[in-house]
Amino acid sequence: MTAAGTPRRSLRAVGAIAALGLVLTACADTSEGDDPTATGGTAGGGTDSISVGTTDVITSLDPAGSYDNGSFAVQNQVFPFLLNTPYGSPDVEPDIAESAEFTAPNEYTVTLKEGLTFANGHELTSSDVKFSFDRQLGIADPNGPSSLLYNLDSVAAPDERTVVFTLKSENDQTFPQILSSPVGPIVDEEVFSPTELTPADTIVAEKAFGGQYLITDYTENELIRYEAFEDYMGLLEPAVTKVVTAQYFTEETSLKLAVQQGDVDVAFRSLSPTDLADLAQDENVTVHEGPGGEIRYIVFNFATQPYGTDTADADEAKALAVRQAAAHLLDRQALSEEIYQGSFTPLYSYVPDGLTGAAEPLKELYGDGAGAPDADAAAAALSEAGVETPVALNLQYSPDHYGNSSDEEYAMIEAQLEASGLFDVSLQSTLWDTYSTERREDVYPAYQLGWFPDYSDADNYLSPFFLPENFLGNHYEDDAATEAILGQASEADEAARTALIEDAQRIVAEDLSTLPYLQGAQVAVAGTDITGVTLDASFKFRYAPLGR
Repeated sequence: MTAAGTPRRSLRAVGAIAALGLVLTACADTSEGDDPTATGGTAGGGTDSISVGTTDVITSLDPAGSYDNGSFAVQNQVFPFLLNTPYGSPDVEPDIAESAEFTAPNEYTVTLKEGLTFANGHELTSSDVKFSFDRQLGIADPNGPSSLLYNLDSVAAPDERTVVFTLKSENDQTFPQILSSPVGPIVDEEVFSPTELTPADTIVAEKAFGGQYLITDYTENELIRYEAFEDYMGLLEPAVTKVVTAQYFTEETSLKLAVQQGDVDVAFRSLSPTDLADLAQDENVTVHEGPGGEIRYIVFNFATQPYGTDTADADEAKALAVRQAAAHLLDRQALSEEIYQGSFTPLYSYVPDGLTGAAEPLKELYGDGAGAPDADAAAAALSEAGVETPVALNLQYSPDHYGNSSDEEYAMIEAQLEASGLFDVSLQSTLWDTYSTERREDVYPAYQLGWFPDYSDADNYLSPFFLPENFLGNHYEDDAATEAILGQASEADEAARTALIEDAQRIVAEDLSTLPYLQGAQVAVAGTDITGVTLDASFKFRYAPLGR
């Protein structure tokens, strides 16, 4: 806030700042007549049914119990949000809110629309909103998104339509975007438990939904039947298609055959690069591409990695040298070309290319300084710290969550680390349902993760990972990184904020809490008769625009 006499800011202005000038907005491969916002469709109008196939895995239908793309892909269809991103835009606007704005430097006030209800007929009021955010912080599930609310001090509901968020630091440039993220779904306080996760069966049976769709049949990670919610009153258009069925596949090849043979109309996340290349030659389907914020990275557990704080030979300098050596040896270009045929590109930044503030400190600090690996630099880092080689490193990955190519990807990473003789890697894999829990229990000294952004802002690649008590739970904490990350989140001047984002990346690049290496695009494959496939910089794939 620059002047005491101007305490209010419009939502549009805040959204523009939060988006940081990102212009990657595109409704992928849609013709002039296929604009999903121009269909004029109503719930149940036009197409009766469409099927979607995916290999994603759902962790929890309860928004407090999941922080992964597979779960959010479901929640985004069925739960209401205070703010949301319209099709083709990364900027947030009021969704079930009538208005949303800063009414003081540390107060964000939302006024709800009149007459809001859940699909079960329960009124949706400010009390439900307060309940939704209070339970996120109260439950603080280790697999949940509550870490996104690091700047939230309290929530008040002074009347049925007004919600006041009091923030710990002023001028939070990301808070409007956070309200549209996985921590933002509004849930029915008459159905959800305030103190523990609510089972999916209860949520479905009680019809505790208020988005464009409700769920009428739910078998987790097998089949979901969505039906258009007739009384949806949010920002987005009513669903074009009355019924959408989502089918879950365990194998990418099965998903490829299903869309190729017309057993599903749309395939989204994930198909192998080989399958995508094959499908691109099939005249019966269309491959849609859009801007992507997905990244792949290795997480180091500061407690259990070689020389970590909980090991018998704990040594901070040696532990850092091990991380540095791995960074010197990683060959991103080979991974991009040989495993992903260019569908993932080398990433040397913590904030991916395309977002304001993206820098490349990993290219400058590690390898040959130009992006290629350097075995001599790796050997020097270990030698200077007195580390005996080869270093025994347990490296874990999930074979089912990030696509079948993970097997080849991590076999290549193992080979890259061992080629120099500096590492002896024990490579192991675990299925995601177990992996997602064990990774936070100090079981894996170093392990694979991927990240699909909650909102299109550089902060979303910093705050969840590198603040104290972060989502990774890898025991990393650095005062300078925390100061830079919290500083950028409340800096209204764009140039100053960009500089803080760059500073934060340099700090974490020197510490190497994580080691990013690939950045991917969004890809969906659909039958040629399917319209409304929308892949944009909101990074949300929504079923409601789909038609035939």
